Parts: sequence; C-alpha cells; structure tokens
Amino acid sequence: MEEEDQQKVADLIKELVIRLISQNPNSESHPPTPNSPQFQSSLRYAFRLISSRLTPSVSPDAAAIAESTKRRLATQGKSSQALTFADLYTKFASKTGPGSVNNKWAVLYLLKIISEDRKNVKSQLDYSVLLPNLALHDGELGNESRVLLGKGNKEKGWNNGVLLVSKDPENLREIAFREFVNLIKEENEVSEEVLVRDVLYACQGIDGKYVKYDSGADGYVLSDLIKVPRAIRLMVRKLCELGWLFRKVKGYISESMDGFPSEDVGTVGQAFCAALQDELSDYYKLLAVLEAQSMNPIPLVSETASSGNYLSLRRLSVWFAEPMVKMRLMAVLVDKCRVLRGGAMAGAIHLHAQHGDPLVHEFMGRLLRRVCSPLFEMVRSWVLEGELEDVFAEFFVVGQPVKAESLWREGYLLHAGMLPSFISQSLAQRILRTGKSINFLRVCCEDRGWADAATEAAAAAGTSTRRWGLGYGETDALESLVDGAAKRVDKHLLDVIYNQYKFKEHCLAIKRYLLLGQGDFVQYLMDIVRPELSEPANTISSFQLAGLLETAVRASNAQYDDRDILDRLKVKMMPHGTGDRGWDVFSLEYDARVPLDTVFTESVMAKYLRIFNFLWKLRRVEHALIGAWKTMKPNCITSRSFMKLQHAVKLQLLSTLRRCQVLWDEMNHFVSNLQYYIMFEVLEVSWSNFLNEMEVAKDLDDLLAAHEKYLHSIVEKSLLGERSQTLYSSLFALFDLILKFRSHADRLSEGINELQARTLESSVPSRNKSKTKKQLNDTSEPGSWVSEGRKALTQRAGEFLRNMEQDLDALSKEYSSLLEDFISKLPMQQHVDLKFLLFRLDFTEFYSQLRPST
Repeated sequence: MEEEDQQKVADLIKELVIRLISQNPNSESHPPTPNSPQFQSSLRYAFRLISSRLTPSVSPDAAAIAESTKRRLATQGKSSQALTFADLYTKFASKTGPGSVNNKWAVLYLLKIISEDRKNVKSQLDYSVLLPNLALHDGELGNESRVLLGKGNKEKGWNNGVLLVSKDPENLREIAFREFVNLIKEENEVSEEVLVRDVLYACQGIDGKYVKYDSGADGYVLSDLIKVPRAIRLMVRKLCELGWLFRKVKGYISESMDGFPSEDVGTVGQAFCAALQDELSDYYKLLAVLEAQSMNPIPLVSETASSGNYLSLRRLSVWFAEPMVKMRLMAVLVDKCRVLRGGAMAGAIHLHAQHGDPLVHEFMGRLLRRVCSPLFEMVRSWVLEGELEDVFAEFFVVGQPVKAESLWREGYLLHAGMLPSFISQSLAQRILRTGKSINFLRVCCEDRGWADAATEAAAAAGTSTRRWGLGYGETDALESLVDGAAKRVDKHLLDVIYNQYKFKEHCLAIKRYLLLGQGDFVQYLMDIVRPELSEPANTISSFQLAGLLETAVRASNAQYDDRDILDRLKVKMMPHGTGDRGWDVFSLEYDARVPLDTVFTESVMAKYLRIFNFLWKLRRVEHALIGAWKTMKPNCITSRSFMKLQHAVKLQLLSTLRRCQVLWDEMNHFVSNLQYYIMFEVLEVSWSNFLNEMEVAKDLDDLLAAHEKYLHSIVEKSLLGERSQTLYSSLFALFDLILKFRSHADRLSEGINELQARTLESSVPSRNKSKTKKQLNDTSEPGSWVSEGRKALTQRAGEFLRNMEQDLDALSKEYSSLLEDFISKLPMQQHVDLKFLLFRLDFTEFYSQLRPST
C-alpha cells in the first residue's frame, strides 16, 4: 500500500513538471518528452525541493494564521469575506478522523503564501515563473541560494518575479563539511576530544598529555610546540584557570590539615578547611559527570545523532561558569585567611559575604555556617557556663592567671584582633562581662546559683544549653541569649554581693572608721592615743595601739557593730624616718577580703589611706584647738588673782591673753568651717550619691564605676587631687602653724601657772610660808620663777609676757599670710564645690577686703 502511494506521488510530480515546462515561454514549441535531459533535470530538482527539510521561519500555529488572515481581511474592508473565512475555518478545524487533513497548519500556510503571491503579481498567476530553475542543468545547480528577482528577469521579460530560496544539493553539502573537517585536522595536531580530557585533568590538578603545569607561568598551559589555532589555545588557558585555582585551594587544605593541631590552624581553620573540602566534593561530582561525557566523540556539524551528549571546549566553558565563580571565591579566601585564625579569620570571610550576587551570597552563607560553628560554640560555652574552651587562642575573650582580687579587672580581657566584624563591640563587651560574672561567682564567691540563671536565660531566648545550638546568621538569637544571660547572672551576682557579703554594710563601716564618720569613736580614740602618738615613731608599739583601738571601740557606739566588721579594723603603722612622731605614722586600715577586695583593691585602699591621713590631721588640729581652749579658759579666771602685780605687768598679761584668744578664734573659725565642708559638703553628699548609684547598678561594672566615682569625688573635693597640690600644701602649712600655736598656748599656760603659784606663795600667812615654800621648791626646777624673789618675779614675768606676745604676733602674721594665700588660691580651682568652702570661709568678705585689688 505504501509503495502504491509513493508511486502515485511520483506520477503526480512528473505530471506537474511536464505542465510547468510546457508553460515556460522559453521552452521549445513541442511538448517535452520524459526522456529528454531537460525533463530529467527538472524532475530531480522537483524531488529535491519536495523532500527538502527547509521549514518556514514562523511557528506552526493554525489558529494564529487563521486569526491573522481574518484581521487582514477586516482591515481591507472585506468584513463579509472575513466572516465567510471564519466560518469555513471553523468547519475545517472541526474535521477529524479518517479522510481529514492532519497537518491543517501547512494547508493554511500554503493558501496564505499563494494569496500573497497573487497580490504581488496583481494579475492572473503566471505559471511559467513558479519554477524557473527547472530549466537549469546540473552544472548550474552548485551556486548558493539566490533571490530570483531583478535584472535577469527583466531581460527575459519576466516582470512578475517571485522570491524563492533554493538549497544546495545534499551531496555537495556533505562534501563541503568533509573538506572543512579535513581543514580543521590540518590546522590541529591534537583533536578537540583530547584537549577536553587534558583540560579536565588540569582541573583536577593533574598534568595531561598536552596540557601541563608550568611553574614559570604559574598555571596550566598548552605547549607552544603543539600546532593549534590561537583561539583554541586561549580557550584552553582560560579553562585551565579553574585548575590553577583548584591547585591553590587544595594545597591550602593539605597544608592546614597536615599542620593540625597547631595554633596556626585552630578549630576555626579546621572548620574552614572542612567547608572547602565539602565544596570540592561537589566539584568532584561535576568533574565525574563531565568525564563521562568527554568519552563521547564530538560530532561533525552535519551530524545530529546524539548531539546533546558530547563535550567540547565551548560546552566545557559553559559547564565551568558556576564552578569558576565558586573556586575564585575560595582562592581569594585562602589567600586572605592564610595568615589569620580564629575570630579574625571568620571576620575576614564575613566581609566577602556582603555581595549582591545571590549565588555568591548563598555560597558564602553556607561556608560561614561551617566556619563560625566553633566560634559560636565558644560564645555559648562562655556565656552559659563560664568555660573558656579556647585551646588555640582563637576566641576574642582572653584569660590569664591572676590573683582572686584581680580576677574581675585583669583575669579576662577582650582581644580586639580576634573580634569578628559581625559581632559588635557592645555585644562583645556584654559577652565578656557575662562570662566574667559566672567565673567571679564560681571562683571568688563560691556560688553555684548562676547555673539556674543561665538555664533560664537559654529558655527565655528560645535556645537550649546543648552544644552547637547557635550558628552564623542567628545574630538576633545570639543577642537575645547574651542579653538574657547577662541580665540574670548580673542580678544574681549583685544579690550575692549585697546580701551574702554585705557590701553596703562594709562601705558604711569604711565611711565611719576610715573616713572618721563615727564621731564619739574618733574623739575617744584621739584622746587616749595622744600621749602615745606624741612620742617618737620608733618607740611606739603597734600592739599597744591595737589595744587602745579596741578600748575606743568598746567605749563608743562602735561596739554595737557586727563583729565581722570590727575584726577587719586594724592599726597600721606607715614607714617612718628619723624625727617622725607617732602622729605622722599612725593610720587605720580595713581588711577587705575576697570577694570584696575586687572593689577595695590595693590602689583603692591607698586612696582611702590618703583621705584618712588628711582627715586625721584635720581632726588632730581640731583636737589641738580644743586642748588650747581648755588651757586658756582657766587663765582668764585666774588672771584676777594677779592684782598685786605691777600695773604694767598686769596690762601686759591681759594683752597677751587677749592676743592669744583672738588668734585662737581665727584658727577655730577656719578649722570649724573646713571641718563642716569636709563632713557635709564632701563626705555626706558623695555618700548619698553613691547610695543612689548603687541602687540603680545593673552589674558589677556599674558598681565598680559608682564606687570609683564616689572615691574620686572625695579625693577631688578634699584637695587631694593632682590639680590641687599647691592648695593642699598651703593647707598643711596652716595645719602645722595651728599645731605650733598649740605649743605656744601650752607654754603660755605653764608660765601663767607658775606665776600664779608664786603669787599665791607671797600671799599666804607667815606660818604657812615655810611649808608652802618647801613644797614649791620640791616641785620647781632650778632657775624657775618661784625660786626667785618678788622683784625678780616681776621682772621675769614681764620679760616672759613680752616674749610670748612677740611670738604670738609673729605667729599671727604668718597665719594671716598663709590664710590669705590659701583663700586667694580657692577661686582658681576648677572643682565647683570648692566655691562653697570659699563662701563659708569668707562669708563677710573680710579676707577679700584685706587683699589688695588687682
């Protein structure tokens, strides 16, 4: 049946060719015979056209052609024809089954082409020009496809040409392809299949037969001795860049893994190598697939069989596009991280993840999740357990062995060089403080309550305390975990410091005893240690002073304090030199044990010692003025018994006493106001501010900062700061002058007592004179006033009073000069609170008026 159909088609073609040739105006008048050369040539050409594989350039869509035809008819104003065509097309498209046309699109396309041809000729179809090439012979068929329209047609009288595309004979096409293949073989000594396999070897770091690694060129190159086109050579070199990158990455992995476990690699470096190795595993899989495809031969251009399963250099460049991007990234990271480790390595890799390409972003994210896993595990262990699992010094928290008192300040520090860029400085500080708090509770406070706080923090953050619970890209979860852990652990730490170790009570004890806030204790202690401290420093026993301290505690309200606090209060004798008195070396110290020594460190206690020495000197001056008042008060009363003395001597005595009293008033005014300023404007205000800041402190760092601020405020306001050294020197010169005045007042009192005793001796009855004289002689020293006569008594009394008055005048002038110098320096001080001291000392502007205006 098929043979009959083929024969029927062949007969139809023959009949068509005969009709076309007979209608050709250039043909002979007699009809062509089937055996003529012209007929045979035209028949062969017709068969080639019908069996041609050339297809139209439009897509085979019948509905689209029908719609286009209807629109064209409608735009031409032929609406009735458009409707008729639509009805006919509907009937034509609905015909299915036996006897119907299967390729409906081809029929519609043929009708459309015929219609366009009729439109071009604008007349009845000229059948003579449909196949003008049928008259050509075989020798003329080898030309390329041409457009048969134009000059040639006009010469032959064919004014109505048709655009036709002719095709070369199939045998000539194959001949041309074979010639092209031979030409390629002549230009290439090596086939493309071999080069493809060599490139695949090079991409695995292996030298191929023709493509080898050249250390001079630092890359895989194709030997210059091999004859290949320049384009092929450039393409091979471009593809072999992947092998050069692979060689670098693989070499870094091998070098790092061979050096593990060394500090130069570390756990982060090991994770980086593992991530690179995983990426290379995917790369190996791709190479395996490409190796399988490279075994298939590359077909010729004319061959279409199995054309999708071979591998050429151009196809290889397409396959290598994505691996090339990844390998370049890995090579860049390898170069960047070769000298880095730990957090610095993770930070450097993170910087390359800030990329707009989704492929690069996804690749870097996958790589960083592997690289940062050891680092995040260190953070989790440090924040929740206080354990520093950093064998290779990769973490940004560094621990060092220190004493318990220095654990908080110096035990753990932040290593900025190991801090990755995706962890902010504030977050790193919170991480550091949280781990420090846990270690402080564990080591210094011997507390285990932090474990419950850490578990609560992990539960509140939505994470668990298990290992590897955090990873890169979970910054919000990390911050939530750190903030929760820090809040709970710091709160527990402050509760332990306040309640278990009574930090506030110890601060109050230091204020009461070292800052002399316990008035009755300080007064009684100064009274009982005065005789001892008046002796040379090298003759004083610290054990005896410790006993006097205990006596002062029991004799004052200090006895009701906690025994643990009182046991910490001790006497300290400072280093002394030749000529020092007990007043110069005596001090009190407070034993702040672990964990309170974290706050009360040696430097802090040294500042407290400076403040104590200043306050102790101030109290000693105040005590000396009180003692001077006690010695001067009886003199005012007993001066009435000197009525029998000469009038001049009596007036001189009263003048001296008045001069001494006035000078005492000036000194007492200065010391009282200074004492008030120190106690109320400095100590009490600073203490109140310290209590307020202590209440709002959220962690131990806040507490340390509040105490440091409290201590700094006292030092600066008490003239002990670096900027107040000149004022401090002037103040201590005033203190020494006041103590000198006390010795003058004592000497005046002793002289008046002797004069009083001599006067009494001259006024007693005669029967008692011998007895009184004997008593006076026993108690008086040789050369004293009592052993002399009345005239000599008057003479000596006058001389003594004149000398005392001169000494008091000199003392008064020196005191006025020093005081004016001190007051003049107060306005130049930068601390604002010192203005209150100036206001109190010069309330009436008395000293301001004495100073010459400048």
